[in-house]
Amino acid sequence: MNNPLISPGLGTFVWMLVAFGILVFILCKWGWPIILNSLKEREQAISDSLNAAQKAKEEIKNLQAHNEELLFEAKKERDKMLRTARMTSESIIEESKQKAQAEADRIIANAQEAIRFEKLNAVHELKNEVANLSIEIAEKLMRQELSDRAKANELVERELQKTQFN
Repeated sequence: MNNPLISPGLGTFVWMLVAFGILVFILCKWGWPIILNSLKEREQAISDSLNAAQKAKEEIKNLQAHNEELLFEAKKERDKMLRTARMTSESIIEESKQKAQAEADRIIANAQEAIRFEKLNAVHELKNEVANLSIEIAEKLMRQELSDRAKANELVERELQKTQFN
């Protein structure tokens, strides 16, 4: 147990104390201020970083709120556009239906007019045909009856008497 490190002598102890004092003095004079400044700068940098992070967090929160507001406005605008488009399409469809109905009514009216005209033509032709047939029949009957002179005179007198009485 004579190890000088475990049980130092008085001289070694004094020199160790002097060396330790010089070391403490040098550290206090030049080392500690640099270390303390570095620590203060680091503390300030950490504090600034925390403040910047807090500001960024608040800014992100504000941006999210703004984005949600923009999204809500965009949805409202989209709904408005869809309503407008729906109303426009419905009005176009209604207008087309009205135009189609008007065109159909016009076509029906034209068809009815054409039918009426054709009907009148058919009746007129039928009357003309009946008149022609009646004239032909009357002509044939008159030829048969007027072939005899006595019958012809009798027919003429009978017709004259009818005419006078009417």
